[in-house]
Amino acid sequence: MNLNITGHHLEITPAIREYVATKLERVIRHFDGVTSAAVVLSVEKLRQKAECTVHVRGRDIFAEADDENLYAAIDALADKLNRGIAKHKGKVRAHSGSEKNPAAE
Repeated sequence: MNLNITGHHLEITPAIREYVATKLERVIRHFDGVTSAAVVLSVEKLRQKAECTVHVRGRDIFAEADDENLYAAIDALADKLNRGIAKHKGKVRAHSGSEKNPAAE
């Protein structure tokens, strides 16, 4: 998986980069179809904002979170992405054709 982390009005330190990678690794291990993720961390006045777009086969999943603390914003972002990926995974499984259509038999 390709992970791109950028900062807007914020310097991305190795500690922040490792923290984001760890959080996204936990989220992405639930679904194998993730090809890449782009994370943007920014500072807007007194708010720390984290945005992420995860590219999966056939869809892009976007989430954003903000907080006074950057690490709390990253945690909230990871939770939102986890829910979004779980929802997408459920839709993929529901439409995969694993169940036989009783009307077709």
